Amino acid sequence: MQIQDLPYPDPGVPDARSGPRFLWWLFRNQLDGQFKALAWGLLHFLSVSALPFCVGVAVQAVVDRSGSRLALAGGLLALCCAGSALGDTFLHRTAVTNWITAAARVQQVLARKAAHLGSALTRRVAAGEVVAVSTGDVEKIGWFVEALSRFTAAAVTIVVVCVGLVVYQPALGVVVAVGLPVLALAVLPLLPRATRRADVQREKAGRATELASDTVAGLRVLRGIGGEELFLDRYRAASQEVRHAAVRSARMWSLISAIQVLLPGLLLITVVWYGVRLAGEGRVSVGELVAVYSSVMILTYPLRHFEEIAMAYSFSRPSARRAAKVLALERATDTGGTRAGTELPSGDLYDPATGLLAPAGRFTAVVCGDPDAAGRLAERLGGHPSEKGESVLLGGVPLDEVPLGTARTAVLVQDKDPVLLSGTLRDLLDVPRSGDVGPEPALAAAQCQDVLAALVQGSVGAADPMDARITERGRSLSGGQRQRLALARSLVTDPEVLVLDEPTSAVDSHTEARIAQGVRELRAGRTTVVFTSSPLLLDRADRVVLLHEGEVVAVGVHRELLHTEPRYRAVVTREPDEDRDESREEGPSEGRQSPVPGVPGIPAGARARSALDGVMKEDVMKELEEIEESA
Repeated sequence: MQIQDLPYPDPGVPDARSGPRFLWWLFRNQLDGQFKALAWGLLHFLSVSALPFCVGVAVQAVVDRSGSRLALAGGLLALCCAGSALGDTFLHRTAVTNWITAAARVQQVLARKAAHLGSALTRRVAAGEVVAVSTGDVEKIGWFVEALSRFTAAAVTIVVVCVGLVVYQPALGVVVAVGLPVLALAVLPLLPRATRRADVQREKAGRATELASDTVAGLRVLRGIGGEELFLDRYRAASQEVRHAAVRSARMWSLISAIQVLLPGLLLITVVWYGVRLAGEGRVSVGELVAVYSSVMILTYPLRHFEEIAMAYSFSRPSARRAAKVLALERATDTGGTRAGTELPSGDLYDPATGLLAPAGRFTAVVCGDPDAAGRLAERLGGHPSEKGESVLLGGVPLDEVPLGTARTAVLVQDKDPVLLSGTLRDLLDVPRSGDVGPEPALAAAQCQDVLAALVQGSVGAADPMDARITERGRSLSGGQRQRLALARSLVTDPEVLVLDEPTSAVDSHTEARIAQGVRELRAGRTTVVFTSSPLLLDRADRVVLLHEGEVVAVGVHRELLHTEPRYRAVVTREPDEDRDESREEGPSEGRQSPVPGVPGIPAGARARSALDGVMKEDVMKELEEIEESA
């Protein structure tokens, strides 16, 4: 795999049982690149390690006044330098390719898992952790995968050189062969402590990232309540904890680095001292002493890769563990799309758990007093529930048996808090769609005229509203403006079934009335399900369903349910519980004094409810009349 071939056609199925298993899975999927890096690494390290032998031959040739051996030594030196340069160049190229391709593979499997889980991902894993895994952790994982082949080449080189020195000069070679493994393994007792400190640093950095993400996301609210300084102090404290943890971790790694410098120096002193004694006794020549001494100096270079692989593993292990934690998540119900074929199902949408039925081609409004229950039901209607249960049926076909991509194409769910990605408005509306609904009609139905004007005004040099830029998560827009743009995006897709969860909760009543009319007209002949308690939307629905304690208890039209169903009226009019209890009384008790002055025998709750109903009806009729006049 080359960089120009990215992304992978199929990144594979990761082994997410643990962090080390995930790293091993990455390594196995890049064997070709790893073997290439190993081959170039061996060429580079062996060429570098052969230089002392060439120098030793040259020195001995000068001592013996042998021109032919001096020329041979010169030729060998030139050959080793060429091999070192060639190996180093392609080792770097191959190692960087391994790093990038490993990081790309991790990002692809993470993106695929995020798309598979949908909105359930951020409910089960903190958003800051997801960001940390997909950014910094990906780089650390790629670093370990890239460093592993270079470490293997360095280890093989050290073994080859030790064997060669024992053969070349047994007396000094044995000293080096015993000393080098001691150098390589001397830092092992310190690695667990260094790894623990690195883990603490990663954990504190992740918490700081989560805090920063939450602060930026809620900046508008924080400014409204004057809480900027409070959260700034919290982030400052979290940042200081990260700094202290990083300093403690750096101290341990500094100690490891110091040992890696000290012990080779001691080995050099030992080799020189023992070599001089052997040379004085005539047991080694000057050239052999120079070759062994130079070899020990050169071998400190591949020995550095032992420290690097230890650091890479200690940093990548917690990163791989976090990535494996995300990749191990599964949907609550997932049959993998056992039903053959990719034909989109169509027909009535039915939820066996609640008894909710949304007839095909109709505008159905659902009233539920519990917003959390409404959100869970909306997710279940989309085929990706957060809890296990009986599957929703679309045209009699269980959505759990339909491939996930097909189910999401057939049923689109817009959350109550939709996210706008940064970019132009044209990019925002460039989504998979049927082609029957264009951006202009969708924006008009969602009443986005003032939003377009605000975007043009806030974007320099954008004459066309479609070229106006939207900031990250649409933070430069109000809540109602973001909500309407998200609604327009959903309308553009024109799915077979569109499920909207409180799509107008942040807009004023006049705009809400026009949105209700626009959505009804644009979605004519398509199945639309809206979770709402707004009278303006409810009055425009073909069918209104009341959910109470997880079951359908009433079905009808808005005005009918308003007069016949007290529970429906309580949710829509926000009637207090005590008033609801009083309203159930059939009339004034004999001898009971009326709590409302001037209105004998009528309970205060019933009187208040009656007045509220009258005001609500008047508002609804007024809004509808304005819509009809403007049309």
